[in-house]
This record gives sequence, C-alpha cells and structure tokens, in this order.
Amino acid sequence: MTEAELKALIKMGESETLTAENRAQYKGEYIKTAMGTTHYELKGEGEAVVLVHGYSTPYFIYDKVFEGLVNLGYKVLRYDLFGRGFSDRLSGKNNQDFFAKQLDEVTTALLGDEKFVLIGTSMGGAITTTYIKNYAEKARVKKLILLAPAGMDTFKAPFYMHLCSFPVLGDILFPLIGDKVLIGATQKELYYCPQEEKDYYTRSFAEGCKYKGFLKSTLSSLRNTILKTDVSMLGYRAVAQMKLPMLVVWGTIDKTMPYYQHERLLETCPHAKLITFENSGHNFVFDEGEKTMEAIKDFIA
Repeated sequence: MTEAELKALIKMGESETLTAENRAQYKGEYIKTAMGTTHYELKGEGEAVVLVHGYSTPYFIYDKVFEGLVNLGYKVLRYDLFGRGFSDRLSGKNNQDFFAKQLDEVTTALLGDEKFVLIGTSMGGAITTTYIKNYAEKARVKKLILLAPAGMDTFKAPFYMHLCSFPVLGDILFPLIGDKVLIGATQKELYYCPQEEKDYYTRSFAEGCKYKGFLKSTLSSLRNTILKTDVSMLGYRAVAQMKLPMLVVWGTIDKTMPYYQHERLLETCPHAKLITFENSGHNFVFDEGEKTMEAIKDFIA
C-alpha cells in the first residue's frame, strides 16, 4: 500500500452515513433486534461457535478462524459490534453491559436456546465474560476462549488513552486523531502475513471507519469499557466462580494488550489454560490464523 492510498483512506473517515442502500453492497446479513441492526455472518452446520471481536476491528479479523472452524464442521457466527463495521451506530455508553446485551440479542435471535462455544478477542474478552455474568441463568456457553483479552486491572493504559478519557478534552482530541491513529496503525501488529493480506486488513478496516458514528462509538468504548477495568474484572471473577472451561491465548510482543496481564488473568481464573505465542503481536488471530486454529481446535473439540 502506498502512502498516498493510506492518506486517502484516513481522509475518507466519517464521510458517509450508514444506510440500507450502502449496507447492501457488503458481504453478510443484517438482523434487527430491540437495540438496533447488527451486521453478521452465520455459516456451517454442527456445534455452534460464536466469535466476538475487539475494540475497533470488525468481524473480518476472524476471516481465517471463521473459515477454519466451518471447515472443521462447526456452525459459526460472527458479527460487528455496534459502532463498528456495518452495524448501527448507537448513542449512550458503549460499556460492557451494552455489548453483552447485543451479544445476547443476536445469539438468541439466531441460535435460539442452542448452546455454544464463545470466543472473544481483546475487548471481546471483557464483553464475553460480562455476558456470561449477566446472563448466567441461560447457561448457554459451554466453553470460553479468550485471545489477548482486555479488562485486567493491571493494564497500564498509554498516555493518549488517559487524555481522551477527559470529557471535554477527549471530545475535541479524539475526532482529530482517531482515524489517523486507528487506520494508520492497522499493520503495526501484523508481523507474519503477506503484504497483500495486510493491505486487505487496512482497506477493510477503513471501509467501516468511513461511516459516521465510528469515532463516537470507539471513544465511548475507550472511556466506558477499555478503561473501566474494575467493571470488567467482575466478569472474569464470575467466570472463575463458575469454573467454565476456559482457554487463553496471548502473544509475548503484544503492544496493545501486553502479555504481562496474563499473570493477573491466571490469578483471577486459576482454572484457565494458557497458551503463549512467542513473538506474536496483538492481532495474531488474523496475522497467524492457522497457528491460532491449531491452538484452539483441540480445546473446542
């Protein structure tokens, strides 16, 4: 990707309004629940697996794992969180409970009472554990897999996150730098996939960023989910009390959710199994899809 193309993608951010007409051009389906419209893909037959992505990258981050699980004989559901990709942009606090409710509505509508394996990446870790805590009476999750999860109260947030957390300053600063930082950094933790896949990642990410409301949603998620680790920890503690079968995969050179946090996770959830990816970054689920599949397939089975 040339520097000129990258600049053009960044400039395109927040330039259009998401409508039914432009949604129709994208792969996937749409479901309207009480909260709003969610963009999703459901494919395959067999035992159900649900994939929850993280803070900013929509469901395409699971491209390789999604197809890998389908090929192994699973029915796999992935969807865009509100504010990302081609799902609705909603007002209000984008916190753990907000996204857990979306997860509940989408899985109830598409899977009914069917039990499923639940996989969460990055902020998806805080979402999935909060979902399990809030909707424990449904007892629908059979196993939990977390990939570089967010939500540990030992997380040392970088300075720019703290700046953006201030009500007035963040509201001014984030719209000025958000697209440049988020789109510009898409390839920084992709170390091993070929360049054409890295460029596909950046272009796909930017496509969702061009619709108004993305920055408002990600800023709200930063303030109300990423930085609210005390709330996220409640979900992890709940999972620990249930002793739900749990696998955690983490890369040692993760710059977004650094590896040192695994110690706090294992302290909180001592029953969890940890697999360490040496010299892997935060986005290994896309960057090293086959390696990720090898790590999780036996646990799922």
